Amino acid sequence: MSRDGGAGPRRGRPVRRAGGRPQRQERQRDDSAVGTEFEVEVGPVAHGGHCVARHGGRVVFVRHTIPGERVRVRVTEGGEGSKFWRADAVEVLEASPDRVQQPCPVARPGLCGGCDFQHVALPAQRELKAAVVAEQLRRLAGLELPVVVEAVPGDEDGLRWRTRTAFAVDAEGRAGLRRHRSHEVVVLEDCPITEGGVIGTGVLQERWQHAAQVEVAVGSGEGAPLVVVTPAEGEAVPRRLPLPRLREASLAVRTAPGTLEQRGGRTWLEERVVAAGAEHRFRVSGAGFWQVHPGAPAVLVEAVLGALGPQPGERALDLYAGAGLFAAALAEAVGVTGTVLAVESDARAVRDARRNLHGQGQVRLVASRVDEALAGGEAGERADVVVLDPPRSGAGRGVVERLAALGPRAVAYVACDPAALARDVATFGELGYRLQALRAFDLFPMTQHVECVALLVPAGES
Repeated sequence: MSRDGGAGPRRGRPVRRAGGRPQRQERQRDDSAVGTEFEVEVGPVAHGGHCVARHGGRVVFVRHTIPGERVRVRVTEGGEGSKFWRADAVEVLEASPDRVQQPCPVARPGLCGGCDFQHVALPAQRELKAAVVAEQLRRLAGLELPVVVEAVPGDEDGLRWRTRTAFAVDAEGRAGLRRHRSHEVVVLEDCPITEGGVIGTGVLQERWQHAAQVEVAVGSGEGAPLVVVTPAEGEAVPRRLPLPRLREASLAVRTAPGTLEQRGGRTWLEERVVAAGAEHRFRVSGAGFWQVHPGAPAVLVEAVLGALGPQPGERALDLYAGAGLFAAALAEAVGVTGTVLAVESDARAVRDARRNLHGQGQVRLVASRVDEALAGGEAGERADVVVLDPPRSGAGRGVVERLAALGPRAVAYVACDPAALARDVATFGELGYRLQALRAFDLFPMTQHVECVALLVPAGES
């Protein structure tokens, strides 16, 4: 239902391991330093939700701290032969003025891994994320660029924004989220970053026997929340998986990848997006991708259109098109005299996009991997404007090379990972495109994640 996870369990409840799967911390070397404690001065923030410190000449990546603090840390991964260690700040000796009390009792060492920055004041969180984006562009693309992370409407001071959360299930059928870099499930009664409609289904109070995961989503349009249950692997699951009754929620079971068995209500959500003076309604299947922050779709559409400035009659590409969010907006902009080619490989997203883009004759939807579609000539010989919204791993050199060969006058690159963005921006630079503008948005408050929209144009243009 979404790209990433959620947040934490109730104080005092035991931490359980899900399904007997091994946890990473148990696979220790004979020279393990796990559990060792020492004091460090905390250095800069790094990509990944931690800060950099040094101890005995070794780099230590420390969570639950802030640059400039002095803390006592406990090693969570690493040994004498390791190049670096991972650690948690278990005691703050000299606090940063940006330190605050975490709103969630389990957003702390040894417990939920869903949030990285709950201990940091919200404006300072955005400064940390901006520093990470700027550092990745400097290190991987050789660019010095000021970065500001913008707030997005739709959350409550950084809380209650996650409209889609995938909860793991422990061996006793209780729902929660996993510890950082672990398979252990921390059982929850609430998750402060998750939208109230998700929590209001009662999913965290029920027992989910024979289940591995319970995904819950609420849409911005009409209809009840949707709960999708993934059965546990390796167990004798009853033919009709017994499920609890939920308050005012649709219910479905994932019977195979991309296939849902309806148990009550509908297996999709309606999303309503008002952006750039137009309203669009989208149908998104229970297993499909949609932005998790309620303000994200409109903010991203307006940022992309503002960057590209698509004109009537132009040829536009929407690569990694998903359910058709950007393709619908591009179709409005280029009009009936223009064309939009939308490319998506996920079968569920393609089905959604066909419904959502029906009636917009200027849009052609291709069910294919983006690299294969470009290599096969689906995009033709040229394009005027491009929306590039790849997965977290980025577009990659092959896609960027084929895209640059089409000679677009502007590319709007939507990125959820600053390192992948920087690598692809560097490749664009080799091929004659430069980064003209960058906007960053705080679509994932309390976590390390940040969304960017980068505008790339031919290097010779002003």
